[in-house]
Amino acid sequence: MGSNLGDRTANLNKALALIEERVGPIEKVSNFYTTKPEGFESENEFINAAACVHTSLSALELLHVTQQIEKDLGRECKSIKGRHFDRPIDIDILYYNLEQINLPDLIVPHPRMHVRQFVLQPLCDIAPTCKHPIIGKSTLHLLNAIK
Repeated sequence: MGSNLGDRTANLNKALALIEERVGPIEKVSNFYTTKPEGFESENEFINAAACVHTSLSALELLHVTQQIEKDLGRECKSIKGRHFDRPIDIDILYYNLEQINLPDLIVPHPRMHVRQFVLQPLCDIAPTCKHPIIGKSTLHLLNAIK
């Protein structure tokens, strides 16, 4: 895996192309944001973005497709015993039609998104007024609360 930001940006663009091919049309894509890793040590920075995708897939089907895209782009595993580390790509489902989903393999909305600036900043680019279905606050409000 390359630590070069150019490599990471290229990988993110490949992921977006595969999402459009396998999941459905991308309606909006945020700016790309360079951030430091959160929750573990790394000398590498990450590129974060958010996308709004129209899909006919169920939430679980979407999860399986995005996990396969991660594998196709070189990701080997999510974490080991709860410990995170560098990975070539990480695709999270932040929202799914503003539904609340609580399954062993999938929790939507993403359970920590409301406290992560690296998630909220790109999401705010594409959905600033979207209200978190549990917290009831807009993306912009959540972002401003942690800045």
